[in-house]
Amino acid sequence: MWLSVPTPEDMHSLGHDLARLVRAGDLVILTGDLGAGKTQLAQGIGEGMDVLGAIISPTFVLSRVHPPRGDGPALVHVDAYRLSSAAEIDDLDLEASMPTSVTVVEWGLGIADHLSPNRLMVEIRRSADIEDDTREVQVAPIGDRWDSLIQDWERLVNEDMGRDARADAEGNDDV
Repeated sequence: MWLSVPTPEDMHSLGHDLARLVRAGDLVILTGDLGAGKTQLAQGIGEGMDVLGAIISPTFVLSRVHPPRGDGPALVHVDAYRLSSAAEIDDLDLEASMPTSVTVVEWGLGIADHLSPNRLMVEIRRSADIEDDTREVQVAPIGDRWDSLIQDWERLVNEDMGRDARADAEGNDDV
């Protein structure tokens, strides 16, 4: 599924919508160039999950745990930018927190994939025009857990953005 996300606020909203579907044990891997909107999406997820603490990129601390305000799962926010291998992400011991948390890994493509057979891959591409804030977002479900939920998320996005994401996907085959 491809989505066109016109503003940073819309990226945040996209994360908020995703938060309505995640549960403890879920892994979301975000990829994209610097400034693409990965942290903005993670902030929307954190807000939607109603977790404590400001969601900022954990580039230098590698990961932050945001406990829930209520009964929901914690958010574990990881930045794998400075990591070069899956072995290095294993050193963070994410397996210990994954069953009770939602884990979001920025820069995790090829490094965090092995953490779960069920994961949501989100690629964010910036426009070639630096004046254009529009992002193209590809959402790829991996495993049974996400295959069934991707349609629910697409419906939520359609309701919130007031458009048909399927039409966007059909119009963006060449992206």
